Amino acid sequence: MSRIGVLPISVPSGVSVDVYPGSVTVKGPKGELTQSYSPEVSFDVDGSSVRVSRTSESKRAKSMHGLYRSLVRNMVAGVSDGFAKTLLINGVGYRAEVQGTVLVLNLGYSNPIEFPIPEDVTIAIDGPTKIVVSGIDRQRVGQTASEIRSIRPPEPYKGKGVRYEDEYVRRKVGKSGVK
Repeated sequence: MSRIGVLPISVPSGVSVDVYPGSVTVKGPKGELTQSYSPEVSFDVDGSSVRVSRTSESKRAKSMHGLYRSLVRNMVAGVSDGFAKTLLINGVGYRAEVQGTVLVLNLGYSNPIEFPIPEDVTIAIDGPTKIVVSGIDRQRVGQTASEIRSIRPPEPYKGKGVRYEDEYVRRKVGKSGVK
């Protein structure tokens, strides 16, 4: 039995979950998300909770059980509260700014990098070295933050680069200078 899949999903007030053949739609105060699903699972919506059950005991059905429970839970959390990831920029002269629908990053390269902001994600700048990526879709927020970080990942000697706020950069010692 799936430990994750058997847990019910609590639906807060103001959020509605609709199950259609092949897709689940979650509507809330922040927006609407839709997810298609496999026929190996089924959804039971009753008032303020949603239960995911599998239709067979095959290995694929067992693996899909917990997956779709987590996806629907993330959809419910996204349309009610939203998700956010914070990135920190470390380095002399490194900074970021938003110009319309483009994030402009100065990260020590000869030219600034222009990163187009996806439509379903919001990017805010808290000071020149703090980027907050937010939205209702957890996957899109994480993917966008990962793409921004991959432009200049933190290096282990001085820690320069773009890192997550809760990320620890393991530092290395430099050259010893022994003659």
